[in-house]
Amino acid sequence: MDTIIFDVDDTLYDQAASFKNTCKKMIDVPFTDEELNNFYIISRKYSDALFDDQVAGKLTVQEMHIRRIKDACTEIGIEMTEQQAIDFQEAYVAEQRKIALFDEVMELMDILIANNKHVAVLTNGAEGHQSMKIKQLRLDRWISKENMFISSAIGHAKPSKEAFEFLEHKLVLDKNRTVYIGDSFANDIVGAKQVGWHAVWMNHRKRDMPEGTIKPDKVVYSARELLDLFSDELLCNDAIVN
Repeated sequence: MDTIIFDVDDTLYDQAASFKNTCKKMIDVPFTDEELNNFYIISRKYSDALFDDQVAGKLTVQEMHIRRIKDACTEIGIEMTEQQAIDFQEAYVAEQRKIALFDEVMELMDILIANNKHVAVLTNGAEGHQSMKIKQLRLDRWISKENMFISSAIGHAKPSKEAFEFLEHKLVLDKNRTVYIGDSFANDIVGAKQVGWHAVWMNHRKRDMPEGTIKPDKVVYSARELLDLFSDELLCNDAIVN
């Protein structure tokens, strides 16, 4: 592969850690680790669905933030007021200002740049919020500002074809030599495959493979496996598509 494009949230760093820390501070429930893991996955389900509604103009950003945690709480039998949901979001943003890349991702970035690979990011979300995370992760150590794409800034959100085609035109990509890496099957894998890119599913949450004709080229279950995959790719050539 010549061009490697990454999702950001829960692909380059552990998004669940911020969520779990916020839950411990803001929700007066003695969660077990397993319960927190399950709660995080439930919250992502609502977050993804409500993000689509927000992009479509059906919800404001604040309404989306309130609904996603309230709806997730309702599913597991916890009552949350609108004000509590607003307070939760504020605490969650504060936790996200502490995020850090997986160690293996930093090593991977170094290897890709050393091997003259073209690297970029494509992430869904509000420009200011996603830019804050990109800055906190210090992605500019490897990726130029021109190669960082945020859905609200480009006017298209994953999994729409337009989001991926926007990058094709901006970066003059050869789709046969381009791979997208992300944790969301619906947004990242479906989005990339429908425009003919290769796709690697960062399935470190060990979600079930959805039924259907769209499949990732590779599935990895940790940042270590992701690093190993690209190390093999560089050594063996096209390990991703073999």
